[in-house]
Amino acid sequence: MTSSPTRRTAAEVTAVHRIGDTAPHSAFTDLVRYAGNWFCAFREARTHLSPDGVIRILTSTDGRSWSTATVLRQDGVDLRDPRFVARPGGRLHLLAAAAVGDPSKTFQTVTWQSADGYAWGDPVPVGEPGVWVWRAAWHDGAMYGVGYATREPRFARLYRSTDGVDLQPWVPVLFEGGYPNESGLVFTPDGTAFCLLRRDGVGATAQLGRALPPYRDWSWTDLGVQVGGPTLLRLPDGRLLAGVRLHDGEVRTAICAVDPQRGELTELVALPSGGDTSYPGLVWHDGLLWVSYYSSHEERTCVYLAEVRLTD
Repeated sequence: MTSSPTRRTAAEVTAVHRIGDTAPHSAFTDLVRYAGNWFCAFREARTHLSPDGVIRILTSTDGRSWSTATVLRQDGVDLRDPRFVARPGGRLHLLAAAAVGDPSKTFQTVTWQSADGYAWGDPVPVGEPGVWVWRAAWHDGAMYGVGYATREPRFARLYRSTDGVDLQPWVPVLFEGGYPNESGLVFTPDGTAFCLLRRDGVGATAQLGRALPPYRDWSWTDLGVQVGGPTLLRLPDGRLLAGVRLHDGEVRTAICAVDPQRGELTELVALPSGGDTSYPGLVWHDGLLWVSYYSSHEERTCVYLAEVRLTD
């Protein structure tokens, strides 16, 4: 890993709870705090790639005791990788991929909307077939989402929408080369956008993108490290954190500091994890970093919630 950023941050895992373990394979999580409650979404299925995926959404008032808010399913469709998108002052969105066919799957991004986190209605297709809108974020009255092509030619694409449903290409080719795919996306108060982009092709090193409004022109920095399942979070004090799977040595899910100025990703702490693991969701609440993730280090693949304390 790279050297620490100028402002040194220490991290300590203070608690870990297993919250999802009723299916043979529980994975691909996301976490949000909405309407005063916690919600954690993840996929349940027989295996990592089986065609029977459903999305379970758990809820909690305190982050300790969890119950099922709903289960989303479609007959004959593998629902994968749910991602919450909180609309400021409005409804909660959920993005996922509807995959059909096995083993050569076709992908369509779909979205649900909810006013309470419990009732979600019917899924609506968004974006374009074969381009998986993996994560999105709202800024200045619009939702931006980064999608990636699931077949050749491989590329990442930036979408924009003013209603969270009508996603239109904003930057048709955001990045290409090295099979760009999953991403984390955040906006700072001054409007700067950052995108942490996974790559799995030649080199397989993650990229950090940066752009100013109107987000047409992006500059990219090679972080020199391979990651999986990336997500980004900006803390109230301005620090950028990433949740990722790391491959240098023993595979693990880790919390990292991101230094855009130096183009560095620095591991702060590894969560109890191993094997099939990653896809964390990050929320800053009550002075703690709350992290949902999945792992198979306890034999079965289960979903966990960790609490991480950060200090300078």
